[in-house]
Amino acid sequence: MSKHTEHSSFREKLVEHLFVGELLKLSWQHDDCGLEVAKPEVDNSGYDLIFEAHGVVRHVQLKSTYHGGLAASQKVHMRLSGKPSGCMVWVYFNETTLELGPFYYFGGKPGEPLPSLEGLKTARHTKGNQDGYKAERPNLKVVPKGKFSALKSVREVYQVLFGVPHLLSHTSDTIPSPERRPRPASKIE
Repeated sequence: MSKHTEHSSFREKLVEHLFVGELLKLSWQHDDCGLEVAKPEVDNSGYDLIFEAHGVVRHVQLKSTYHGGLAASQKVHMRLSGKPSGCMVWVYFNETTLELGPFYYFGGKPGEPLPSLEGLKTARHTKGNQDGYKAERPNLKVVPKGKFSALKSVREVYQVLFGVPHLLSHTSDTIPSPERRPRPASKIE
């Protein structure tokens, strides 16, 4: 059994924290440090995170897959469509380095609801009952990868979530090295 299978809950939280950290870093470096992040106490409406920036509130269902993973779709909770600016962000990551990207986005523009889920397949349980029957999960729909928009960087995700195009004008996700200043001499007493 691989580490990714054996510790999948750990990995899921790690990817979530890395993703949130990257968004906060962008808010720190290039925006107004106005990004707020919240987490629901109870997960029964399909979202994992709540972000707010520039007057836009986003209820985000976060999904992740390692590079080379075979997932061709993701399941979205029907209640997410009732949230203002509800959306899904699907994060791909490197199994070894845990570097994030690319990203896939399913949602509307800032202030718009989730696209219609009508016509999407209803999800089924992954495990069958004693007879092998996999019952439908009426609150979940299957969103094929083709319905997601591909995004190359966290910067693009931030822009899509909050509509701040000025972030895209920067060419690097890193801050230039600070100037070297002489360190004050320490006193020895």
